[in-house]
Amino acid sequence: MAVVHEREPVTEILRTMAVDDDVCGELVRAARAHSPEVARLTEAESRSHVTAMIRAAGEWFATFGGVEQQDFTAALLLGADRAGQGVAMTAVLRGVQAGLGRALEITVERCRAAGVPDGTLLGVVLRLHEYGAAIERHVINGYRAAERATPHESAEVRTNVLRRLLVGGVVPSPLEMAGAGMQPGGGPHHCVVADAGGPAAERLLTDRLSGLGAVSGLIEGRPAGLCRRMPGIEEMGASALVVVSPAAPLEEIRPLYRLCVRAVDIGVRQGRQGLYELTDFAAEIALADQPLLGSHLSARLLGALDESDAFHRQLAVTALTFLDNGRRLDQSATALFTHPNTVRYRLGRLQQITGHPLTDLASGPLAEPLSTLHWWWALTTWLRQDPEPL
Repeated sequence: MAVVHEREPVTEILRTMAVDDDVCGELVRAARAHSPEVARLTEAESRSHVTAMIRAAGEWFATFGGVEQQDFTAALLLGADRAGQGVAMTAVLRGVQAGLGRALEITVERCRAAGVPDGTLLGVVLRLHEYGAAIERHVINGYRAAERATPHESAEVRTNVLRRLLVGGVVPSPLEMAGAGMQPGGGPHHCVVADAGGPAAERLLTDRLSGLGAVSGLIEGRPAGLCRRMPGIEEMGASALVVVSPAAPLEEIRPLYRLCVRAVDIGVRQGRQGLYELTDFAAEIALADQPLLGSHLSARLLGALDESDAFHRQLAVTALTFLDNGRRLDQSATALFTHPNTVRYRLGRLQQITGHPLTDLASGPLAEPLSTLHWWWALTTWLRQDPEPL
């Protein structure tokens, strides 16, 4: 039992270091200072690997298992990433060794400040040297595995792992995720789904996602991927529809992918282009999930309209445009290429036919926002009954 108590403060020190931005920054700077090739990469990229390896060190030190029984996914991923980036293995190892050396120095400093006995501290140093050697071996293994894979094979591996994460199948192992360029447990990811509109555009979008450090591929006929940060419109372009989910852990990403697909389907029907957040489609996705309720609401508010009557369809389109433009006559008229008086006339005729006012929702039994939502839902449902509304 004495050994367990001696381990506890050291384990806590390592765990504290893993969440200490200053410590992670020092290790990254040490790696970059000793390896100019690594210094050419972004600091944020190096920091993510460093954080994962320190966290793994704390978890490993708390156990009694052999070092090779531990999870070195972060080291494998570091080696694979650097190989893909064209950094020489000697340069990678210089950076790794410098970071490990600085981590050992900080650990010793903090252990002494915490009153860890010298005898225990010697064991800590030896144990961390063992961990450092294992880190180096796994970095080399990840690097060599990436070197052996051809670009085509690598793309197939990434797409296969991505498909199993997003769509279904056997959940990829941490080693498979590392081989595909993902770091399990390494933080939340954004899911990105796009509608490119053609093979050339699909390749362009996939390349742009890869440029963001995303793991991407063609999933269910569309470009899709996972990335650590929210992309910008300047990075994705404005010529294709792209939907990005909120960030979530990998184990929670599948339902977000399905919602992104739903959002893309809706956006394509509406002719949208550009970058959207998934939550921009929240109301439309929610309402689309209740088609029966939408039909009954449409029947209640618009039951007097005749679907085969072109004038009635014109009234419905005018009303929907009126709602989409904040119930402003001038903006609605501009969108419809007509005069505000014409919009006013059509809305009046709609009220005469249906018996329900659209221009004075505040006088109804429901709060105005709810009445607006009900009208929008009813009009959208009614117009969709004809694939080619006027």
